[in-house]
Amino acid sequence: MNSKKRASQWLQQIVFVGPAFFFFCLIVVVPFGMSMYYSFTEWNGVTSHVRWIGLDNFQTILLHDKDFHQSFWFTIRFTAASVLLTNLVGFSLALLLTQALKIRNMLRTLFFLPNVIGGLLLGFIWQFIFVRGFTTIGELTGIGLFELPWLGDSATAFWGLVIVSVWHGSGYLMVIYIAGLVNVPRDLVEAAKIDGATRWQTLRNVLVPLIMPSVTVCLFLTISWAFKMFDLNLSLTNGGPYGSTQSVALNIYQEAFRNNRYGLGTAKALLFFIAVALITIAQVTFTKKKEVEA
Repeated sequence: MNSKKRASQWLQQIVFVGPAFFFFCLIVVVPFGMSMYYSFTEWNGVTSHVRWIGLDNFQTILLHDKDFHQSFWFTIRFTAASVLLTNLVGFSLALLLTQALKIRNMLRTLFFLPNVIGGLLLGFIWQFIFVRGFTTIGELTGIGLFELPWLGDSATAFWGLVIVSVWHGSGYLMVIYIAGLVNVPRDLVEAAKIDGATRWQTLRNVLVPLIMPSVTVCLFLTISWAFKMFDLNLSLTNGGPYGSTQSVALNIYQEAFRNNRYGLGTAKALLFFIAVALITIAQVTFTKKKEVEA
């Protein structure tokens, strides 16, 4: 009887989980394994000749590839700025839109709308705004902020990418933070007010600790979004000017698909994967320890 029950359970798992597991292996696991193999080879992605070179690709990347080092440093700076500002704006919007406002549902929809626009289209739209829109406003008003060469200088191009990234992602985080805030027990907030806690003390000592699961999710999402930024980078600045705003993802793409050095490109991708995995694991571990139960 037990053997029949066990066989029935295995059959159910194969029928319901098997197809999804098969396609996951076909689409994710197998390409990842192949990329690990190609990272130790010299291959142009076209010919059938693949030459094994061991750790030479990694040595080249770590010791001699200045473009990769520059793109990695840019990605780290962009990630720090984008993660901090996107979470601050998303959390601020959530605090505002959990108040008793008559138009809060309309505002929630309005702030979430940028998230439905694709990265490439978003980049081209904001490229027009920075190049044409801001220039026109600057000519009409004389305000120095709008007269800056937003995409023509490395400093302003960096902040241009950050601004668009925050505008794009903060609405999505707003929804997650709202879900966390509405689940905070009202009696705890009322008890803090009765005890004489200020709004800042209530926020820091009551609300934030109780929504730490939401913070964990939002930090994980924004870190992964920022590190993997590609379409926005490609369409808005294309890594310019002079490669100063080139992300690691764009550098890997150009190495593999433009320079036809697939072996070197996959080696960069493997190193990038390890770095992002370590950072996100550390972040999730740290924020999980801060979570409390109501």
